[in-house]
Amino acid sequence: MHSDTLKATDEYSAAKATHPRVSLADMERKIARQHYFTADQAVSAAEKSVTYPGDPLAILTVCVLVMQNGFTVIGKSAPASPENFDPEKGRRFAYEDAIKQLWPLEGYALRERLASEV
Repeated sequence: MHSDTLKATDEYSAAKATHPRVSLADMERKIARQHYFTADQAVSAAEKSVTYPGDPLAILTVCVLVMQNGFTVIGKSAPASPENFDPEKGRRFAYEDAIKQLWPLEGYALRERLASEV
């Protein structure tokens, strides 16, 4: 999924970097699968099609990134006002949230690799 915000952050970091770093492209290459759903869809599937009218879970978007090594990262997004819910924006923001959680983990893994080379 394309994210201008993440791309801008990555480009800014790359312009200042003089040593190894974790890039957005590095992380995205490691993603095996992406899944998007709203929380009400998950609850409905788990509870055998039970629905709740006006359910606030209908505006909570979840992104699950499955990495090539099997690790999973979950991002989420929900607007404060139900009237502002936009499925496309929800997916984008949930993806960004997942990547923002993955970035420090990848940074730690890079630091471990660099430390082992010393």
